[in-house]
Amino acid sequence: MLGKTSKSKGPEKAKGSSTNPIAKKLELAKKYNLGKKEMLEMLSNIYTSRKTDDAEISMKKQSKAFFQISGAGHEGILTAAAMVLKPKHDWFLPYYRDRALCLGLGVTPYEMLCQANGNMGDTASYGRMMPAHWGNKPLNIVNKSSCTGTQFLQACGLAEAGIWFKKLRDEHKVDVSGMDFHDDEIVYVSTGDGTIAQGEFWEGMTTACVNNLPVLFMVEDNGFAISTPTSVQYPEGSISKTLANFPGLKIFNCDGCCPIDSYATMTEAAKYIRTTRKPALVHATVTRPYSHSLSDDHGMYRTKAELAEEGLRDVFNAFPKFLIEAGVITETERADLLKKVSADLKTAMDKAITTEWPALDTVMDHLYSEEVDMTGSNFETAADFTGKDDVPMASSINKVLRTEFHKNPLLRMWGEDVADFFDKARLDNPELKGKGGVFKLTANVQRESKDGQVFNSPLAEANIIGRAIGMAIRGIKPVVEIQFFDYIWTAYMQLKNEMATLRYRSGGDFKCPMVVRVPIGGYLKGGAIYHSQSGESLFTHVPGIRVAFPSNSADAAGLLRTAIKGDDPVMFLEHKHLYYQGYNRAADPGDEYMIPFGKARIAREGKDATIVAWGALVQKSIEAAKKLEAQTGKTVEVIDLRTLAPYDFEAIKKSISKTSRLMIAHEEHKTSGFGGEITARVNEECFELLDAPILRVGALDVHCAYNPALEDLILPQVSHVEEVLAKLLSY
Repeated sequence: MLGKTSKSKGPEKAKGSSTNPIAKKLELAKKYNLGKKEMLEMLSNIYTSRKTDDAEISMKKQSKAFFQISGAGHEGILTAAAMVLKPKHDWFLPYYRDRALCLGLGVTPYEMLCQANGNMGDTASYGRMMPAHWGNKPLNIVNKSSCTGTQFLQACGLAEAGIWFKKLRDEHKVDVSGMDFHDDEIVYVSTGDGTIAQGEFWEGMTTACVNNLPVLFMVEDNGFAISTPTSVQYPEGSISKTLANFPGLKIFNCDGCCPIDSYATMTEAAKYIRTTRKPALVHATVTRPYSHSLSDDHGMYRTKAELAEEGLRDVFNAFPKFLIEAGVITETERADLLKKVSADLKTAMDKAITTEWPALDTVMDHLYSEEVDMTGSNFETAADFTGKDDVPMASSINKVLRTEFHKNPLLRMWGEDVADFFDKARLDNPELKGKGGVFKLTANVQRESKDGQVFNSPLAEANIIGRAIGMAIRGIKPVVEIQFFDYIWTAYMQLKNEMATLRYRSGGDFKCPMVVRVPIGGYLKGGAIYHSQSGESLFTHVPGIRVAFPSNSADAAGLLRTAIKGDDPVMFLEHKHLYYQGYNRAADPGDEYMIPFGKARIAREGKDATIVAWGALVQKSIEAAKKLEAQTGKTVEVIDLRTLAPYDFEAIKKSISKTSRLMIAHEEHKTSGFGGEITARVNEECFELLDAPILRVGALDVHCAYNPALEDLILPQVSHVEEVLAKLLSY
């Protein structure tokens, strides 16, 4: 691990004027207290990083590693960054080229080579992630996924968490001694020149500047995104020129191939952020002497002359050459250092290759929380119904949000229009009632919580989820809202590839427990294609996510409180049509009422057939069952699953062991809907209990139309359920 620089005596100034490049670098080194000791530390880290790359390449050729992507050419700026920034103090979201940074912060070559081999010496993921996917909880290096661009919004969330802890301590007088934060902390997030083409880079940049977040955006510009040059990616081929007039952003440029220039730049950038608490961007020009990865051959699109010229700039060659020519070290010292580093890497590689692989019986570990079981009896709380007038589902959800936010300052909520007001000065204005969400479900939550606990987000779904992941990593419990399910797809990368995987891919070292509330479904006249979608199976299919889908007021209250108090990410799907219905109202169950996930409710007893449903289809199934009973005398049991991940398969099995007939009714499209999963499992495990084929009711496999008559035909109605149920009973 690279330490902070001391004021050790630097080398003697080289002969010649200060216009001499060597002399100018020595003057800069002296200005920033970089002596021989510090520059040797730099060279050692550069050599170690490059030789670790080479060791991985060797392992790949031996089939002892299964992927390789190098940090070659980036070592100068990253070594400097590691010397300036503080492990265990600052926070780091490095991208896959940042090997030298992580080595400088304290990760060992052995740990990196263990990741290449996929064994238990890999402290970033314990055999779950590819090489160059950094993570180290003690050093505050957040586990990295393979996604490009998701890290910027998460960095904003990490920074916002630190600001919130400080606000709780200083303004609200809340004891936050158990939270890991520092008043001058920096959140480092890095990227190559290719990834800044991603929209979330610009969302993250805007969020950081609007909110004055202490984020250091590191752009390591090696000129190519695989084979695509920077000249075709953004104006003038320079991100720093493109952002030159971006309000609220301080920009620093440096030669990332020169560790001394990089150190000077990083020192100034870090000083700026620690002092102003505002974001900065460091644009470092570097090289890429190796191909993008071992799956790429840059000789197919870069000439030998271009590569030779770049080789002269390569820090692995240029920096020791400078040190020798400047008289800082001798050729013998350089050779001895490289020999020692190479020998150490050989030892680390031999050890890594023989380190044990994960035990096969751990394959399902860390998928969900091992601390808080949301499906267990510890979450089952008896209802204390007040006996007051029944309230609609919307009011029940609102009550839970108001009471839980009032009690817990570590809860935070944001989304589009969820706050009562966009600034606290309007809270006491008698002329204004406040917004509180487009369906009024978050009304007065801002009023009844601490200043800053509830706020509005930009009109950007990925922004909402990415920031939530960052905050959740640091111990805040986000309860965020996506305004309409139909527009959740821009956030799907963050939800599926980031939120759902973090605990598993880090071997339990990191987690992001959070609640994502989403109005879903149709049956609202005029909703049309983009306000009527159902797609719960897109989330039940993702390991690591809990999915709740209540059908009534009491269940919504109990499940939402469980989600908030749980330790896993939850998709809390709220059917818009059910918010203010009369048939699903219930008395207030009290401020402690909770329902465990994975426990179904018998909505109607019966003995001749079973209907499994959720959301809006629960009531429609009950009505159809009543009609069939009146016509035939046969009774139908209706099971409200309430949660889909996990779902109560035992309740289904118990019911069909009595009725011998099963129908599944849901609003989602019939093809590939969640009913198909239940059907398959019943067929595999309970086939002998059935006296008839399993039948399904779902929406037609077409988009929901605006015309009311077409909508009634597309979405499942009571008549559709009744028709299929009659067929099931008569089989």
